[in-house]
Amino acid sequence: MWDRVAEELPRFFTYYNMVFFLKAMFTTFLLSLIGCVLGSVFGGLLSVVKLTRSKLFWPLRAVTLVYVEFFRRIPFLVTLLLIFFFFQAFGLEVSVFTVALVSVWIIATAFIAEIVRSGLEAVPTTQWEAAAVMNFNLLQTLGMVILPQAWKVILPPAFSFFVLFIKDTALASQIGVVELTYSAKVLNNKGFSAALAFGVVLLLYYLLSYPLAKFGAWMEKKLEISKYRSM
Repeated sequence: MWDRVAEELPRFFTYYNMVFFLKAMFTTFLLSLIGCVLGSVFGGLLSVVKLTRSKLFWPLRAVTLVYVEFFRRIPFLVTLLLIFFFFQAFGLEVSVFTVALVSVWIIATAFIAEIVRSGLEAVPTTQWEAAAVMNFNLLQTLGMVILPQAWKVILPPAFSFFVLFIKDTALASQIGVVELTYSAKVLNNKGFSAALAFGVVLLLYYLLSYPLAKFGAWMEKKLEISKYRSM
């Protein structure tokens, strides 16, 4: 096998193959970044909805609960195919990248909503009660009292999810999105060794996920230092 890999190296590392890999890497990056940013925004909103106690919001809380529990328990590939067939059933002409992006958004929203909710509920109830005594509304309570304390609980699982989901976007290749895994399949189908094609993709996934993991660790350390300084 290694003899074959060594023989293919000059033909494999050509300008066009490297550009193809970089474009696929950029697609994976965009899919992960946009999907998880949107998921963080909407997941944060859903977590706030779940924390409301007003009777007027109970239908919205019920829908939020069903949404979060449902999409946290089905595989990403199933969601991807459901969204793909949903667009087809309604005759909506969208790119496969859009289908994958919506799928990432939906799943990320469900997971981030639960991560943020658990972080907010980790703050002692006395902090919520103190904010209520001061007549803070929900937004003031969250922004000025709860979130500054909850970040250190929210960030570690959030960044772990982001790193994990970069790898899960490989499933988008099943509907034809030209991302990293798909690019390796294309070159493997052209006759290149699977060890060589997927080995390069392995390194590119590492280059995408490692900086994010390090940034998450840096943020955790910074928040920990800030906490001690404020004591």
